[in-house]
Amino acid sequence: MAARTAGPPTRGFAITANGAYAARLGGAEDSPYAERWTLDGPEPYAVPLPLARPEAPGTPLQPLADGRVLVQRRVDGQRHAFSLLYPTGPGTGELPLGAVEVPAPGALTLLPPSPDGVRAYAMYAGPDTTTLWLVAGGTFGPERVAELRGRCTGGVWLDRTGRMLALDRRLGDGPVKTVTVDLERGGEVTRLLEITPESNDRLLLADADSGLLVLRSDAPSPGHDRLAWGVLGSALPARFPECLRLDDAAVTPFALRPGQALLPEECGVALRIDAAAGSWVGLWRPSERRLRHAAAPRGWLAGSGLWTADGVLRLPYVTDDSPCGLASLAEPAAPPAPPSGPRAGAARQPGAGPDGETVPERRAGGEPAGPGTGPGAGPGSGPWRGPGPGTGVGTGVGEAKVCRPVPLRDAPLTDREPAG
Repeated sequence: MAARTAGPPTRGFAITANGAYAARLGGAEDSPYAERWTLDGPEPYAVPLPLARPEAPGTPLQPLADGRVLVQRRVDGQRHAFSLLYPTGPGTGELPLGAVEVPAPGALTLLPPSPDGVRAYAMYAGPDTTTLWLVAGGTFGPERVAELRGRCTGGVWLDRTGRMLALDRRLGDGPVKTVTVDLERGGEVTRLLEITPESNDRLLLADADSGLLVLRSDAPSPGHDRLAWGVLGSALPARFPECLRLDDAAVTPFALRPGQALLPEECGVALRIDAAAGSWVGLWRPSERRLRHAAAPRGWLAGSGLWTADGVLRLPYVTDDSPCGLASLAEPAAPPAPPSGPRAGAARQPGAGPDGETVPERRAGGEPAGPGTGPGAGPGSGPWRGPGPGTGVGTGVGEAKVCRPVPLRDAPLTDREPAG
């Protein structure tokens, strides 16, 4: 039985891409203030950043790589002011950056922290168009950097420079599809993910080292979303592991293990599992094809965490005794290697994997991708060892093929459309 936590805090917790800093609202419920956490030292510690007036409940915060914290304040419904907070001896310094005005109240949202740790972006999604703003790191305050057709949600960075941004876009009444936005080319849009023409496909996480994509789609069963994985730049089928389907709980991925260059099947995925009894942590990687359950620390800031390159999942928590805690969860031991031989996988149908369905991903022109020879078909090389020859996802009976994914810097960008 999986261990559960009771009553985790609900305030947001944002972490820089390099894992050095984090930010959250601290203090009492009636007088919250920004709080910066330092995570890359021997022990984590928090620095309060209070001002003369408390922050409004739910105020969005985002840490930068230099230790400053970006705060977004709603001024008069449609006007949003941005400032940078930083410690100054016994007090708190504040650098106003300017404001952004949008047509709808409360409709401007911060995107996830940029990989470069210097810039910060916000997004306004209108009925027919979506506008992207550079709100920190610019030259003259907030700048409008792109305007896209359709209504966009989400936000996942695909590189380590903060140039390529993936958004989930809906055009009119059509399905949701993930597109890539090139911020250095005026918001040039490229189709990134289309499993079937009618499916709703959303990107949840991406790893710049391995090319692993974790997504949610209703392609196997329209109207019912399932978790899947794929590889950036690959035309191989998307895979929908059966082990990630829990009938009585919601499963949400929140962190990927970095450093697994060109090995998407060895990239660990941390998941938040929510059920009626509470929340706990799931650990999974494509090569193992099974979901492991682990207890979360008491007071876990549920859905927050970072995975180090050496395989340690670090989970932030807050309790009365420990107002700034960081628990470490190491990778589990490798399971016994499965038997291999000419009969391995002989009972499977060609093109089907042992972890569930595969749905052919569509190429740019709309034709189905070729037969699956997916990554993970060969023996696993990491601590969570995968199956042996002939048991890979998308391989034919008795085959043992391994597909090397396309590195991010070489991933093809096709079907570009003009911005706006």
